[in-house]
Amino acid sequence: MTLPLVAFLVAAIIPVFFGKIRSAPFWLAAQALALGWNVVAHGGDLSGHTLVALLEVLVVRAVIAPTLLRRSIRLRAEPNFDLMPSNLFAWTIAIALIVLAFEFGAPAMTDRQALTLGAVGATVTVALLLLSTNNSPPAQLVAVLFMENALALFESLLPEPWPLPVHGALSLIYLVTVGVGGWLIGAPEALPSAGAAAVAEDRA
Repeated sequence: MTLPLVAFLVAAIIPVFFGKIRSAPFWLAAQALALGWNVVAHGGDLSGHTLVALLEVLVVRAVIAPTLLRRSIRLRAEPNFDLMPSNLFAWTIAIALIVLAFEFGAPAMTDRQALTLGAVGATVTVALLLLSTNNSPPAQLVAVLFMENALALFESLLPEPWPLPVHGALSLIYLVTVGVGGWLIGAPEALPSAGAAAVAEDRA
């Protein structure tokens, strides 16, 4: 039962410390696969609700969102920079936040609940740290999507899963976030090119 949570935690923390921006879509897909694994492990009997939630995770979060993000990063054509600055100060803060997140989730909870809340808290805190240390638009979007995945993981702590309309709304918000964010990332590269082409035409 804890293996999906460990897999999600690894896919959320490793890229922040060692990942490059062009590898971010892979890590988002890895988080989604861990979420799907957790849905199956938590759902047990694979009811209709569980199957719908699993389908949403695999299609929207594991396929569509990473594909759109990868396309946007390629359109922007930026160097393959680190997601978070590779320095001891940033790493120390990140480690302290992760430890604090798990300490927050530990009291008065079972082992699985503590690990789940710790994974959610750690993902949110490192995403916030990423937002504060990297002002590049692709990195900012990656941090927001990490937090969206943490919200999806938080559902497994609830006594009853969210109703299907709520699942649909969250899925739509996720798609709108990656769609609009991807467009904003890719658009600045396209607009100057179009402007340059128009100037060249005028001069000709």
